[in-house]
Amino acid sequence: MERSRTFKIALGGICLALTIIFLFGGTIVPGIDMTLFMLASLFTAVMIIETGVGGGILLYAAALLLGLLLLPNKLAILPYAAFFGWWGILKFYIEKIRTPWAQIALKCAVFAAVLCVGLLGLRELLARSIQIPDYPAALLIIAGILFLLLYDFVFTFLINWYMRRFKGPGEDAMKLS
Repeated sequence: MERSRTFKIALGGICLALTIIFLFGGTIVPGIDMTLFMLASLFTAVMIIETGVGGGILLYAAALLLGLLLLPNKLAILPYAAFFGWWGILKFYIEKIRTPWAQIALKCAVFAAVLCVGLLGLRELLARSIQIPDYPAALLIIAGILFLLLYDFVFTFLINWYMRRFKGPGEDAMKLS
């Protein structure tokens, strides 16, 4: 069933508001910031499911813009901007590959590249504002990939729950593996 333009706009506004709420919580509540950023990233996938990839990209861009305007700690949005926000978009395209091992390998390669840029390229720039453990980069990348696999599993579980709960059986929408 084709969604009306009004439905898409209203859903986008709701998803944007919820994303900003989770991002705000992630910037002010220590200890669960990454969990809140992960939950904020789910709304991009919801927009992809309901409106298409363009809706997900638009939500990500709007969340970044509003986050930079409204959030008290501008640097705290960096994890969402650099990884969590666009993960649903990337996941949508990667999971079009039929081979599960190729999907996992590509996800890990992309994440390792983003992590290398973050750890090696931005360490000096962000040294005063973000605490990065002083472990070898290879160890941090391996730990990061393990985090990615757990995050991707939970992300897929929650999106599949959303599909079962709100889309119902027989609806053809974004298939996540």
